[in-house]
Amino acid sequence: MSELDVIHLRGLEFYSYHGVLPEENVLGQRFLIDMDLFHNLSQAGFSDRVEDTIHYGEVYQVIKACVTEGRYLLIERLAEEIAQRVLGQFACESVRVEVHKPQAPIPGIIRDVSAEIWRGR
Repeated sequence: MSELDVIHLRGLEFYSYHGVLPEENVLGQRFLIDMDLFHNLSQAGFSDRVEDTIHYGEVYQVIKACVTEGRYLLIERLAEEIAQRVLGQFACESVRVEVHKPQAPIPGIIRDVSAEIWRGR
């Protein structure tokens, strides 16, 4: 069986300092992250052992470090950093990362701006 299962992490919220405008780097703002980890989870499904899956608590810590410790101009760059670190540290075959910037400095009424990337091995 070669199908890939998925672990979803949704609505991870952090306060950080990413953006092109100088005030974004001074004032900061909220960022929300959605992530999908694609991996065959059948072993974990049978064994019921955390060692046989991707530990989403550890993935959360990697995402948190990327968002809160780094500083990037573009949310596309932040998404790439998250994807590369997660792929480098965990056994997933591919990932989907979406970085939301709900308070993007756009002169208009918006609910959200986001960048989504898909990366694999």
